Amino acid sequence: MTSRIEDYALIGDCETAALVSRDGAIDWACFPRFDSPACFAALLGTAENGRWSIAPADPVVSITRRYRPDTLILETTFETAEGRATLIDFMPPRDGASDLVRLVVGVSGRVAFDTDFVVRFDYGRTIPWVTHEDGVISAVAGPDLLTLVTPVPLDGEDLHTTGSFTVHEGDRIPFVLTYGPSNGPRPAHQDVEAVLADTETYWREFIKHCPEVGQWTETVKRSLITLKALTYHPSGGIVAAATTSLPEQLGGSRNWDYRFCWLRDATMTLMAFMKLGYYEEASAWREWLMRAIAGAPAQVQIMYGVAGERQLLEWEVPWLAGYEESPPVRIGNAAAGQFQLDVYGEVADAMAQALKGGLPPHPRTRAVSGVLMPFLERAWLEPDEGIWEMRGGRQHFTYSKVMAWVAFDRAAKMAEDTEGGRPFADHWRQVADAIHADVCAKAFDPELDSFVQAYGSKTIDASVLQIPLVGFLPVDDPRVRGTVAAVEKRLLHDGLVLRYRTDEIDDGLPPGEGAFLACSFWLADVMVLQGRYADARRLFGRLREMCNDVGLLAEEYDPVARRMLGNFPQAFSHVGLINTALNLARATGPAEERAEGADGSGTDGAEADGSKGGRSADGGAGDGSQAAAS
Repeated sequence: MTSRIEDYALIGDCETAALVSRDGAIDWACFPRFDSPACFAALLGTAENGRWSIAPADPVVSITRRYRPDTLILETTFETAEGRATLIDFMPPRDGASDLVRLVVGVSGRVAFDTDFVVRFDYGRTIPWVTHEDGVISAVAGPDLLTLVTPVPLDGEDLHTTGSFTVHEGDRIPFVLTYGPSNGPRPAHQDVEAVLADTETYWREFIKHCPEVGQWTETVKRSLITLKALTYHPSGGIVAAATTSLPEQLGGSRNWDYRFCWLRDATMTLMAFMKLGYYEEASAWREWLMRAIAGAPAQVQIMYGVAGERQLLEWEVPWLAGYEESPPVRIGNAAAGQFQLDVYGEVADAMAQALKGGLPPHPRTRAVSGVLMPFLERAWLEPDEGIWEMRGGRQHFTYSKVMAWVAFDRAAKMAEDTEGGRPFADHWRQVADAIHADVCAKAFDPELDSFVQAYGSKTIDASVLQIPLVGFLPVDDPRVRGTVAAVEKRLLHDGLVLRYRTDEIDDGLPPGEGAFLACSFWLADVMVLQGRYADARRLFGRLREMCNDVGLLAEEYDPVARRMLGNFPQAFSHVGLINTALNLARATGPAEERAEGADGSGTDGAEADGSKGGRSADGGAGDGSQAAAS
């Protein structure tokens, strides 16, 4: 029986990650990368699909856990009738081999433990050949090798490796799991205490640069560490989440693989890094981006592998039953082949904000924009699959068009600031104005008094909250006020925002999903822009309550069952948390001095009817699709 999603915690080494349950079981781990086949896959099946548990043998009185302050080192403390002990789980920053370390520490009295080590390579299917030699357990299958070193005697039984041990006060019992190629040398023994100290230093050195964010500083720090943990250090790519196929509705089929780099999600993460002053991570991501999108502009994808791979073929795993029997389990993601206009706007916005933030111009930025913008000038007229990756056919989605406007708006601003760029700036401003007029004419429904999901639609979509956040229209525009009111009326469910009502449209999938947490953060950001600080604080407080006991958020939340849903932890959700906290921390108004004032009155040349862009590209009314804060 797997745990609830919110009962897991994340450990990782900025190349891969594992999920640890409250009861001391590692139910998900992939080596050597985030998107590698899992060797512990009980999360999506049963213990026979791979699990490593270390837990008290006797009944547990209480379980408490935390991350060591300012680190990704997890401490789970078990109390039994006879004593207390802490299980410390972490993955050291990689130095060649990939290690996962578990250290059992006696706190008081005595605690008896059992451990059950079940390796199943290839997403829980392949049973390895396990050998015991000189105190080292080796599990090998094809190219994969896992070695486990511990002083605890272990035995093989029914294709499991098991053992029992007891810790007393002051005892420290280590377990070191190392992944490597099966044809390579066996890993060297680790000094666990030294590795633990080094790992603690690594994370504390990283987080010490985080600025104060008022009462939400610790919340922001935890989200920032989580985003860093979702970064693939060798390339600079940022994955959307550490898991695949955690359902958006229990028993439903909206189950997707999120262990890839979405341009949208990664761009939003980049913006959060920059707003907190983490330009090294931002620069690494920009390098990844320039490599990933290199080539013909028509072939830019919405997502890539962690190193920039383009082939992300989607297939289903028949031998895994799915999380709480919610099949299918999907590997890869067919959405990589979709056409989504908005990514061009998000990338352009990120590039503009990188320059504004002080990153030097990238040597290929001008060349890339020289081919992308002419392509987009034709492509924005076409329908696409939209931000929510609809599988029910292409439409003229409002958010997609708005983000196409963002692309030309930001490109025009960047061109204005470059030598010889004025002709390009003038032309791109004309295109932006044409897109703006098209959206205002075709995406606003006077009967609903709201912008709608797509041209001609009657569906309200939370993505239209981005209209004031990216500066497309000022927040005090009557159409924006009507749109925000419509979202609050139609999409709020128990105080949280749905993306859209899945029972109203054919998106190619059965209806039903939870509240999408990022959309709720967007609404809070709009409330800040509107000067509704009390409302924004209440909503933000509710969203903070969604975090689990160690500060992590999934993609969605079920307000009825009061459970997390979707892949975990989700970068999109943690970016939203950071941005809203930063916005609220400016008690007098939103970050970046949007529009030179919270009422949007300082927009760049916006006319009363909103026929021109709602702000300049220098961050006036918003920072782009992220609603990012400074």
